Amino acid sequence: MNEQLNRGHPVMPSLNLPKSHLNIDLETFSSVEISKSGSYKYIQSDDFEILLLSYSFNGGEVITIDLLQGETVPQEVINALADPNVIKHAYNAAFEWYALNKFWHSPIEQWQDTMIHGLYCGFTSGLDITAKVLGLPQDKQKMTVGRNLIKIFCTPTTPNKRNGNRTRTLPHHEPEKWQLFKDYNNQDVAVEMEIEKRLGRFPVPDDVWQQWRLDMQTNAHGIQLDEELINGALYIDQLSTSQLKDEAKALTGLDNPNSAAQLTKWLAEKGVEVENLQKDTVAELVKTTTGEVKKVLEIRQQLSKTSIKKYKAMDAAICADGRVRGLLQFYGANRTGRWAGRLVQVQNLSKNHMSTLDLARDLVKNKKADLLSFTYGNTSDVLSQLVRTAFVPAPGHKIVVADFSAIEARVIAWLSGEQWRLDVFNTHGKIYEASASQMFGIPIDQIKKGSSLRQQGKVAELALGYQGSVGAMKRMDFGGKIRPDDMSDEAVRVFANENGDFLSEDAGEDQYQLARDAMIDANYLSIVRKWRAASKHIVNMWYAFENAALSVMNDGRPAGTHGLIFARESDIVNGLDFLTIQLPSKRKLYYVKPFIAQNQFEKDALYYYGLDQEKHKWVKQSTYGGKLVENVVQAIARDCLAVTLNRLASAGYQTVMTIHDEVVLDVPAERADLDHVVDLMKQPIEWAPGLPLNADGFVNDYYKKDD
Repeated sequence: MNEQLNRGHPVMPSLNLPKSHLNIDLETFSSVEISKSGSYKYIQSDDFEILLLSYSFNGGEVITIDLLQGETVPQEVINALADPNVIKHAYNAAFEWYALNKFWHSPIEQWQDTMIHGLYCGFTSGLDITAKVLGLPQDKQKMTVGRNLIKIFCTPTTPNKRNGNRTRTLPHHEPEKWQLFKDYNNQDVAVEMEIEKRLGRFPVPDDVWQQWRLDMQTNAHGIQLDEELINGALYIDQLSTSQLKDEAKALTGLDNPNSAAQLTKWLAEKGVEVENLQKDTVAELVKTTTGEVKKVLEIRQQLSKTSIKKYKAMDAAICADGRVRGLLQFYGANRTGRWAGRLVQVQNLSKNHMSTLDLARDLVKNKKADLLSFTYGNTSDVLSQLVRTAFVPAPGHKIVVADFSAIEARVIAWLSGEQWRLDVFNTHGKIYEASASQMFGIPIDQIKKGSSLRQQGKVAELALGYQGSVGAMKRMDFGGKIRPDDMSDEAVRVFANENGDFLSEDAGEDQYQLARDAMIDANYLSIVRKWRAASKHIVNMWYAFENAALSVMNDGRPAGTHGLIFARESDIVNGLDFLTIQLPSKRKLYYVKPFIAQNQFEKDALYYYGLDQEKHKWVKQSTYGGKLVENVVQAIARDCLAVTLNRLASAGYQTVMTIHDEVVLDVPAERADLDHVVDLMKQPIEWAPGLPLNADGFVNDYYKKDD
């Protein structure tokens, strides 16, 4: 399949004719479970077939072809798939493009994706939700029965006496539902066309389409997996899990020590009262308990490790050629346009800190469970650290990984015009030390790695750039490393008394704890104030962004600040209204149905509508200056990566993954030149003059996190 997509095919010559448009939607069958294995493995299955094909030329009548019952695709459609003068459209076009190329030929350069258009304009990836949000009339919304019909006709049927022990449902089994399914497929095309029509006044830039097509080729190419390592990890995990459960049973006497209810009761009998057994709660309990209680809680931690889910996801998604495809979702984070992870979720892989990765990998690949446990102790932790290393190059190739250095810190310095920061990035690049130097007025050469001052500078840099305050400092200060040096009872009393809260020597522990918390918060607040005083241009940018957005909303006129254009863009006929921010790359960020209302501080604030990532509902959301700065900075960082991906492709490099601001390449060993890759990433970007980019990386026989 992959070879078919890349080999040369005769294509109809372009005569510079006016472009025609073909909207298309498929309904298909495969025995592969698409939700776990992904569309590429689903389509590559030997039993994959197209059941229905609905299409429309240039917005005309939608025609449905019933391939399952012997109808054939018209030649004009087959010709159009390969015709460079016909732009092909589909919703989530990656599926239609890949599926159609299994039987015919249709270059990706001729495709556009209506879902991406919706994401670009601030909507969701779901066709039904997007249709409803856009206010499509009911007959042009996705039919709600569709999910049930897909289950009936597109997946294997569980045999039972009632259905005659059949393993698949065909049209003659459910003729009325089959007709409804054809109507559903037909209506999908109508809905897609209506969405495209309504978004027509807000086009996706050509360079973003080019980025999407490159992403499609990256996903179709895929990345090799180390099947030996995956099989070994699954085997060892199963063995380890069984042993841990047996040990927990012996310690507790419980039938199911993995049951939260049973374990909570057992802990209470041991004098340990807990409200829940969530990850953070167990982690804190492990620190304060001893003996068999501590051991049982440690076992629970190991049993709850999620890393094994990654191996299971890899095993489910691996294709026949040993590669996994479809790991990236273009514009998956549509507030910024960044890529999101799919299937294995490569954006949140566990880090690895082991210095003996090669040894650990060999033990797992050879299923040496006892030796692995003897050597490293915590088997679950080892498996977690090895997840990244399951991604390997093709035979005779190397993995080349290159990562932008402190890209968000560089972008925010460049965008705000914070000159001392730009000087840091144009010279030594030690932003944590430089930040501490600016905050505390201490020469930078006196701030050493591992020192308290550097730690304060690091936490402040990571927590405060987007208008964070004490709460952000707390979340970023893992382990409380930058709390006050002296938190003795006497120091706490002095602090409390100096702040008007008298605390006697015989005060209760609760009073002392409240005073300690206030002392910690005061220390964080002091750092926040020092950081903001040292970063006035960034602080000013927060308020400039917020004022620009509110100004646009109040008077409707565009507002410019920091090289960006804030504007109100509307289509009254179709009921569309956006606040947009045009970035230096000319790409825009869209905020849907914006309005002004008072926030929790009784101040005017910008509100808009978007998808709640946890509840998966379309809801009202608020924003503010620092959050707008975060969106813009991350969007610009994303655009820098997009430019780099194009440069790498032009230089002949095959990208197989992008993870945040990192590129992962699969390169023939003789061409694995890290210096060349890094040089391409450091090159100036035309639309970002003066932005000081830098990168670093490594070459290896497997993917890892390079510290």
